[in-house]
Amino acid sequence: MQIYKLLSVLLEYPEQELLDHLPELSERLAASDEIDEAEREALRGFVAHLASKPLTALQEDYVQTFDMVAEHSLHLTHHLFGDDKNRGPALIDLGELYKDYGVEVQGNELPDYLPLILEFAAQLGDDEAKVFLSDANKVFRVLTENLKKAGSPYAALTSIIEGRAALIRLAA
Repeated sequence: MQIYKLLSVLLEYPEQELLDHLPELSERLAASDEIDEAEREALRGFVAHLASKPLTALQEDYVQTFDMVAEHSLHLTHHLFGDDKNRGPALIDLGELYKDYGVEVQGNELPDYLPLILEFAAQLGDDEAKVFLSDANKVFRVLTENLKKAGSPYAALTSIIEGRAALIRLAA
């Protein structure tokens, strides 16, 4: 699913290449039939946020949001285990799941890094991705609440993930 690939890119540390592709991204959002209107509006708002600030300000905000506040960590097992020894086996299990699907983790990122998880989900079918992500729905809820409390524009992105990770979606 391309929505997961898009969310993965938007949750990565912002680089000039992302800003250079914002017009193309906006066009794809307008043309996509795999996202609902509420998701489209949230994504448009986030893209507008990216377009409204210089790169250095976006990078500073990203570091302040995700690297300086543990409650905003994009490493999902941190929210479940903190630095507890049980985090290691959870990371190993996730890494093994990736291997079972023929996915090799590149670089030095841990397998529970949300953009990496979304990259993996993008390779799955819609139902399979939903089931995979639903295992972490509680973490997505907590992360979204923490980001909302901080007034972070990234809350819009994690809210979309939280909604898609729910096995049962309630009608609005």
